[in-house]
Amino acid sequence: MFFYAARQPILDRNKALFGYELLFRDGVDNAFPDIDGDEATSKMIEGSQFAFGLDDFLGDKPGFINFTLETLLKKYPSMLPKEQVVIEVLETVQPGKRLLAECQQLKEQGYVLALDDYEHKHVWRHFYPYIDIIKIDFRSTNSEQIEEIKTAIADFPNIKLLAEKVETIEEFQQAMDQGFAYFQGYFFSKPEMMQAKALSPSQLALAELLYETSKADMDLVQIAEVFKRDVTLSYKLLRYSNSAIFRRRTEIDTIKHAIVVLGQAELKKFLSLLFTAQISTDKPAELMRMAMTRANFAEGLAALSGTVPLEKAFLTGMMSLMDAILDESIESVMEKLPLSADIKDALVNKEGVLADYIRLIEYYETAHWTEATSTIKHLNLPVEKVPDAYHQAVQWANEQMKALGELA
Repeated sequence: MFFYAARQPILDRNKALFGYELLFRDGVDNAFPDIDGDEATSKMIEGSQFAFGLDDFLGDKPGFINFTLETLLKKYPSMLPKEQVVIEVLETVQPGKRLLAECQQLKEQGYVLALDDYEHKHVWRHFYPYIDIIKIDFRSTNSEQIEEIKTAIADFPNIKLLAEKVETIEEFQQAMDQGFAYFQGYFFSKPEMMQAKALSPSQLALAELLYETSKADMDLVQIAEVFKRDVTLSYKLLRYSNSAIFRRRTEIDTIKHAIVVLGQAELKKFLSLLFTAQISTDKPAELMRMAMTRANFAEGLAALSGTVPLEKAFLTGMMSLMDAILDESIESVMEKLPLSADIKDALVNKEGVLADYIRLIEYYETAHWTEATSTIKHLNLPVEKVPDAYHQAVQWANEQMKALGELA
């Protein structure tokens, strides 16, 4: 499943980029979906928390996000960093005591506030001390009305005017002459579609578990609690712990017991396997099998060299195909996952021993034997043992695919 949004640039008087307005979309059609404002805002907040990082859309610029009164009262803005967002009060929200209290509180917390599609009413004067930007529909507001607004805010120099729906060079120049500070509209750019692969609740729990198990000192109690919050994950952990792969005679019947029996290294393997499997459900099974083979082969290479922790090599191999699985750049993927710096260096910058392992694996996958031999010598690996490590990895991946199929 994908999360969709659009962004439209907001420029300053020098036509330099000031920020973006983020607009919720429910598909590839670049148009607002037939849903109410509360749902659109909720989905945008959810997407920014769980599907994409705000940095993915905004870079170092602020993002304008629409809020209804209901979503303001639910304190949704507090889920977003005040440095990255402008809280935009929708034009459908009527001025009143509840809205005023929310604006005052948000301003005290350091948020930037904007009024969207502003239509002047004297009651808005109570809000001016807390408002930073007033957005005016330039095509439906005449010059006389604009002058009335400018007069009303004259005592509040903190408030800047933003002209929306600027669609021609003449309108831009007119808005400039009328003192607008910011400009938005088709004259500069139509909303640009963006998309990010959305994570399901189970995938989010798995990401949290990957983070917890990446710590030097694993907190078994915390890890067990995460499992307990997700019935499906708990079931799969117990099934996996009792699978034929481990050839155990005793049944495992508690989450903590399963974690202890698996051990740290096997638990990390299980989580990385399951995470990759969960997010590749719409991908060819061979891609998952390939990721598993890479993981085990990288672990085998680490075992032969003795210079890299086995679980770190395993995770690097598993993550090396994540760009293909998520349909986005490896740089973007690595920014979203709490992995160690050397894993990210290997996959993004192609640097370090772990990167050499991935190169060697790729040479095996493409039958570039001359380059493979050269890399094996560079890594001081025993030439005669590397083919066995690869064949073992292929066999292991087949066994894991079978086990995961039983867990589905």
